[in-house]
Amino acid sequence: MKALFLQSSGRVGGNTARVVRMAESALQAEAKRAGISIDTEVLDLGSVDIRPCRGCRSCFDKGENTCPQNDELLSVKEKMRAADILVLAAPVYVNDVNGIMKNWIDRLAHVCHRPEFAGKTAMLLATTGATPARHTLRTMQVALWTWGYRIACKAWFTTGANMSAEELQERHARRIAQVARRLLKDIRNHGAEKPSFLSLVVFRIQQAGWRKAARGSIDYSYWNDRGWLDFRRCTWFLPHRASPLNVAAARLVGSVAAAIFT
Repeated sequence: MKALFLQSSGRVGGNTARVVRMAESALQAEAKRAGISIDTEVLDLGSVDIRPCRGCRSCFDKGENTCPQNDELLSVKEKMRAADILVLAAPVYVNDVNGIMKNWIDRLAHVCHRPEFAGKTAMLLATTGATPARHTLRTMQVALWTWGYRIACKAWFTTGANMSAEELQERHARRIAQVARRLLKDIRNHGAEKPSFLSLVVFRIQQAGWRKAARGSIDYSYWNDRGWLDFRRCTWFLPHRASPLNVAAARLVGSVAAAIFT
């Protein structure tokens, strides 16, 4: 099993980077106790060449390989594909994710149409000086959820302007260990195979929408090639363990919503 940690702070060795390293150590320790083999990699998004989106829609209409920016975004995406777990961490800037994180999310907008990370699990972390980080976590959660990830757990840590490594350890090590345990528990319980009611509803809406897309378009072909457009046989991206009652109810609600909005 492999876990990829992506953190977006531009401050070298700052609060977010320290929390990520603590989370990496905690996940490795908890995995060892549980008898789970796990490899980890940490990547600072601020050190990667990911240029701002130009809004040209080439990734939507022709595929992400046609993006004119020609930077390192797709190499990061390859790392995401290779990882079973994604840990995403951002500092709070003006009550939201910082610009580095938002730019990365914007550049992966095409995955909202082609959710290729279904079946993978994510954990979200945020650091804040004093204000709540709910909105920051929600920004990351909505993006990853739309891309197919299951959000196993999330947490924020109040760190002040620049907390020392020692104080971070004293104040937050226990909670970081707790979220690491929650992440591993969700994986052991096959959480990614248990889509929520809302996830099933949204899938049904997407299914109806992409069935109406132009045949031959990259989005239609992506969904069709995976069998996701088959109303009778496909109820979610992957085989799953959701209850038949939840599936039936979600399909009904999704069908009504799709008739209104698509």
